[in-house]
Amino acid sequence: MSRLPVVKTYKLYLGGAFARSESGRHVAATDHAGNRVANAPRATRKDVRDAVRAARGALPGWQGRTAYNRGQILYRFAEALESRADELAGETARLRGIEPTAARAEIEAAVDHAVHYAGWTDKLHAVLGTVNPVAAPHFNFTMPEPTGVVGVLAPEEPDVLGLVAEILPPLAAGNVVVAVVSERWPLLSLHLGEVLGVADVPAGVVNLLSGLRSELVKPLAGHRDVDAIVDPSGDPEVTKLAADSVTRVTRPDTSNYLDVDRIDGLTRIEGLVELKTAWHPVGT
Repeated sequence: MSRLPVVKTYKLYLGGAFARSESGRHVAATDHAGNRVANAPRATRKDVRDAVRAARGALPGWQGRTAYNRGQILYRFAEALESRADELAGETARLRGIEPTAARAEIEAAVDHAVHYAGWTDKLHAVLGTVNPVAAPHFNFTMPEPTGVVGVLAPEEPDVLGLVAEILPPLAAGNVVVAVVSERWPLLSLHLGEVLGVADVPAGVVNLLSGLRSELVKPLAGHRDVDAIVDPSGDPEVTKLAADSVTRVTRPDTSNYLDVDRIDGLTRIEGLVELKTAWHPVGT
């Protein structure tokens, strides 16, 4: 008698834990040939709210760490990603039906992005900050500070590389992230929750949601406790939704994902920080 295969049901990554969608719903995740390979959770408006709440709670701790320590954690993320490169590349090739060499190049580029942004964490203040000349007996300093909770709408392809490339700039700046992963290829993006966990990324700093974008974009982009949205798609509806809550929207270029040397990491980070100016009397 033949046995039925056990189809894995993935979970969301919320607050440092793997959680089912509050609705219990899922969508069939298929490979490039349309074969069902697993079930992906179909997140809801309530899941978005839970993810934003987890991120907001994690912000003081992540922002309060030293820049050097955040860099250590992001570098550890690169190490953890590198250790699973063969597995992730093989699954990427199998699911999306691309050449193994192309899949390997995507995963290696994701590792390179992590190393790149890990190196920026303790250099931001020196590059973006300044001492301003003023005609008064005061020091005047400009310092970059995190924007806060950043919603990321990851590109459909490349799935893992696109997600990694878009969550790292806000993390390097001290922000926390709620990301909606690729709708077509959600599985390996959700698998990154395991990588984030072993990389010592604190609970709630990165939250991963899967499901139908038509159901998730509105509650995320319109959420009043989300401070910025990263939207590579350029969807005008996102801008309209964000405008209601005065949420910043950035539109990163996705054409250079594979070539980290051509990524302007500082510009990507700069769009997700606030420049705070402080005055201090001379001699006190």
